[in-house]
Amino acid sequence: MELKPIESLFTVCQVADYSQVDLTQPFLFLGKTDQENSLVCPTDRVPANTTRRDDGWRAFRIQGVLDFSLIGILARISAVLAENGVGLFALSTFNTDYILVKEENFSRALTVLEKAGYRIAP
Repeated sequence: MELKPIESLFTVCQVADYSQVDLTQPFLFLGKTDQENSLVCPTDRVPANTTRRDDGWRAFRIQGVLDFSLIGILARISAVLAENGVGLFALSTFNTDYILVKEENFSRALTVLEKAGYRIAP
């Protein structure tokens, strides 16, 4: 399985609403529940109506389209990172999964995943 690092720095935040979110950004994750409006976006694109934020995240994606019948992909990655003291924030799309880790742990995360048999894309 191949993992592709994404060059951008990300921020995980809560926003009052999505009116100031630029939906044309190449990486943007929205999560809306009855309790909050969450947003993950490049740090340089955080909207002004952000009420809480946590900066300093880096991301990589699992390359390819993952069929819904595949089981344990996130669990295996999570286990490798947990065994090496790296926390994660996972996001899923229809096609694949994205893993975010704090910037200070990003190189170590990729190193331990590579040692565990994952390919790291250039």
